[in-house]
Amino acid sequence: MHIHILGICGTFMGGIAVLAKAAGHRVTGCDANVYPPMSTQLESQGIELIEGFDPAQTKLSPDIYVIGNVVSRGNPLMEEILNRGLPYISGPQWLAENVLQGKWVLAVAGTHGKTTTSSMLAWILEYAGLAPGFLIGGVPENFSVSARLPQAPTQDKNSISPFFVIEADEYDTAFFDKRSKFVHYRPRTAVLNNLEFDHADIFEDLGAIEKQFHHLVRTVPQQGLVVMNGKETSLQRVIDKGCWTPVEKFGTETDWQSANAQGDGSFDVYYRNENESSGKLQGHVAWSLLGEHNRMNALASIAAARHAGVAVEVSIAALTEFKNVKRRMEIRGVVNGITVYDDFAHHPTAITTTVAGLR
Repeated sequence: MHIHILGICGTFMGGIAVLAKAAGHRVTGCDANVYPPMSTQLESQGIELIEGFDPAQTKLSPDIYVIGNVVSRGNPLMEEILNRGLPYISGPQWLAENVLQGKWVLAVAGTHGKTTTSSMLAWILEYAGLAPGFLIGGVPENFSVSARLPQAPTQDKNSISPFFVIEADEYDTAFFDKRSKFVHYRPRTAVLNNLEFDHADIFEDLGAIEKQFHHLVRTVPQQGLVVMNGKETSLQRVIDKGCWTPVEKFGTETDWQSANAQGDGSFDVYYRNENESSGKLQGHVAWSLLGEHNRMNALASIAAARHAGVAVEVSIAALTEFKNVKRRMEIRGVVNGITVYDDFAHHPTAITTTVAGLR
């Protein structure tokens, strides 16, 4: 099949392009900003890129157009597609129907920490030999790519892994589908990292975002698992709207906790279920990541991996070899004794927690 992607140079749509190419499709795409590093990454995959949205691109005659959410009404190529009645689909729906169908999807949602937690979870599954597929809104340094299809597990080289880790964004799907992207993914394991007001361009208030998270929770099966930040009252409101799935919390006295955090970033992991009077030590994470937010991300990834069958001690061992994500407290160099970091944090809370961790 030939697919033509509108808005291909975004991280998410670029990831879809890589997955589609790996699946054997012919992939072309266009965007208003075709430049490195995304352009070179896509071109190295044999994906033809076109600058701009000229209606003449319909002469490519693809089987379907995959529409990114940067495309709006008035876009000249989109208007030509609509006028001619050509087939089109959103990126999340294409992904759900062509990649995620039949997979054990582990979706990581939340205002903050999605990329880091998704990267941790994918790495844990990889370390355990489960060879997951993934689509992450950043480049995990353990993999060097942001997206790949499921691979052959270590235990059975003649099969393909059923697991797929996806960063589950609450931003809207497309101009013709105003639901959050993550509603399409139908996860078996859903991580709810946190929930604050964000994306003021599409959400009126926090309640509007909570409603979308409720829609996500409604898609998780009874035999699935919701892994939830127990400190977030907003997420508790989401669960209180209705949940038909077991819930494990992290960051509270019940279920998953961190303790004895050290200045080098290391900490202990404890687990206590509702029938136990105190938590049981599960192991010690020795890594260089700093801050409570990263400890919370780690607890979420350990809990989610456990649901997929990975023993806690294996997850802890994997995290000791986790290399973080590019532009997440990434050291760029040292000048005159001053260490320069590059960090993606842009929401006020993310900036606060990142700086607090560094202090």
